[in-house]
Order: sequence, then structure tokens, then C-alpha cells
Amino acid sequence: MIEFVLDGRSKVNTYMQLVQQVKQALRVGLLAPGDRLPKVRDVAQSLAINPNTVLKAYRELEIEGLAEGRPGVGTFVTRTLAGASLPNQSELRADLVAWLHRAQAAGLTHEDVTALVETTMRATLPAESPQPKTT
Repeated sequence: MIEFVLDGRSKVNTYMQLVQQVKQALRVGLLAPGDRLPKVRDVAQSLAINPNTVLKAYRELEIEGLAEGRPGVGTFVTRTLAGASLPNQSELRADLVAWLHRAQAAGLTHEDVTALVETTMRATLPAESPQPKTT
């Protein structure tokens, strides 16, 4: 099950941080169709946020066709975002973990790592075409 974490310094709205974390979990195979998302009340209590914020995030996931609310039962994942690259992610993740340890040992902060990765991606990888929103 996914465990949400909020970044209080982020300029991204709280509900969108939750949406982004679900999407990331779907991309890396941590969540799959049929999986139940945590109860709204549990998320709100653990993060000390308003339950309406969690409901808004779950509603956004429903609008995007990624989740479905079932009254009295919960909210369930309806589709995945994991692509054909999922089987290769394990080895790449291990390489990334080793790299992150080296970056930390070199004195890089989270912000330094993010800046380095994002600028390198922009300079190295072709821009992705925006994906159409599914409704």
C-alpha cells in the first residue's frame, strides 16, 4: 500500500502532491489495478490535513480514469501507468540508489540532486509530447 508524504516547502498544492505520488506509484508498479488506496480518514490523520483535501485528490484520480470510488468500500486503482520498461526498473533503481549514496557523500542536498537530474534530463533527453488527458 502507498504511504503518502508531504513536502511542506513545495509550491505544489497538497492534493496534487497526493495525486502525483499515486501516479508515481502506478508508473513504478507499486500500485496496480484492483489495489485499494488508503482510507481518506487515515490519510488525513497521518498527514494532519483536511479530509476534503484527500477527497479532492481521489476525485482528480477518478476524473483521470486512474481510480474508482466505491461507496462504503473505498477507492480502488482502475488502471496502471507502468509501461513496458517496468521489468528493467529494478536494476536501474539499484544503480540510482548507489548514485544517490555517492551524491550524498559528495555533499549534495535534495535540491542539488533534483536540479542536477532535471537540468541533465533537459539537456540530454528529447522533450516528451504531452499525453492527452483521458476522461
